[in-house]
Amino acid sequence: MNPDGGLAGPERLVYFSSVSENTHRFVQKLGVPAIRIPLHERIEVDRPYVLLLPTYGRGRGDSPTLDAKGYVPKQVIAFLNNPHNRSLIRAVVGAGNTQFGAEYCFAASLVSHKCDVPFLYRFEMMGTAEDVQAVRAELAKFWEDEDTWHLQSQLQSL
Repeated sequence: MNPDGGLAGPERLVYFSSVSENTHRFVQKLGVPAIRIPLHERIEVDRPYVLLLPTYGRGRGDSPTLDAKGYVPKQVIAFLNNPHNRSLIRAVVGAGNTQFGAEYCFAASLVSHKCDVPFLYRFEMMGTAEDVQAVRAELAKFWEDEDTWHLQSQLQSL
C-alpha cells in the first residue's frame, strides 16, 4: 500500500477478513500490496483491483442459487454497493470451507456473476503453501495485461 492509502504494484488486491483473521493471514503470506475492507468503516479505492473474500454460509446443505442471501459479508456488500468501487473490480478470489459442500466459496461465485468478472481461484480456510504460490502466480499473470481481465482463468474449477 502507498503511504497515501492507495494500491501499489502490479498485484492490486482488496480483501475482507472477519475477526477470525483467516483471510488476513492468507493475504499476509501472499506478500502483495493489499487493502483490507474494514469491519466498521467504509473505504473507496482508486485503482482496478482483484477482490479476495470469504464465504459466510449457513451450512444448509442445499444447492445455493445466484439470488441467495447471506453468503457475501455485509462489509463487502457495502463496499461493492459504492458504484465507484464496483466499477473498478476486475476479478475475484474465494476463501471457504469444503465442509459446506456446494456453498464452498459461493460468495466469490456470486460476486463474479453479479459483477461480471472472472473467478480466478478458490482455496480452503487459510490456504496451503501451494495455494499461496498459485494465487501469486495468478495475480501476476492477470495483471500483466489489464485488457485481459475479462478472460476466465485456467485455474478456476467450478
